[in-house]
Amino acid sequence: MTKPRKPSSKTPSRTAKPAGKPVRAPVHKRQPGEIRLIGGQWKRIKLKVADKPGLRPTPDRVRETLFNWLGQDMAGLRCVDAFAGTGALGFEAASRGAAQVLLVEQDGALVIQLQRVLTQLQALEVPPPRLVQKLLIQRGEGVAALRQLAPASQDVIFLDPPFDGDLYESALSVAARALAVNGSIYLEAPKPWTDAMLEPMGLVLHRHLKAGAVHAHVLRGAPKVVVVAA
Repeated sequence: MTKPRKPSSKTPSRTAKPAGKPVRAPVHKRQPGEIRLIGGQWKRIKLKVADKPGLRPTPDRVRETLFNWLGQDMAGLRCVDAFAGTGALGFEAASRGAAQVLLVEQDGALVIQLQRVLTQLQALEVPPPRLVQKLLIQRGEGVAALRQLAPASQDVIFLDPPFDGDLYESALSVAARALAVNGSIYLEAPKPWTDAMLEPMGLVLHRHLKAGAVHAHVLRGAPKVVVVAA
């Protein structure tokens, strides 16, 4: 009588293909603890960043597209990065010649790291040093900081609030007030923002890009309607 075979204990063949589709790398994948500036006077300079949960440096390819939209040369522009985090957007703007960049961050450890990056960049400057005048790091809450800005005082406003928060509408409303004529707001969000959603803030969508789970937008002030008397 033939005995039943015992279950095989051999390791499955390595040539077997795994089930399902391959897992894609997340859009924010980067070298741990650093970001790289991609344009301007500090192009290719690597900056150390804090390793904190939820911190999402804007990816290189999104920043590259963004500054193609805004213009590679930002000379003379006034900018504010209201939820600075790593400072990638604000430092990129400064690298491209912005006249003034305000970095606002609420987390104390991140503020300390931003100060370290500023010191690193100052060491690369050719005298006389100008970064002290053009780059300001402020600890505070982003919406509150935007509310304190003078009306129509900023040419570019970067908004990248926490994805799991509810700050978008309030941040957009106060940013619209601080935006200069012909200025731009960069908005990074987990969903697309349409003209219908932006209308209450007096904004319109100018550009949109989806990169993985990130929706990147450039917004402009809505055109003023001129009523001509009969």
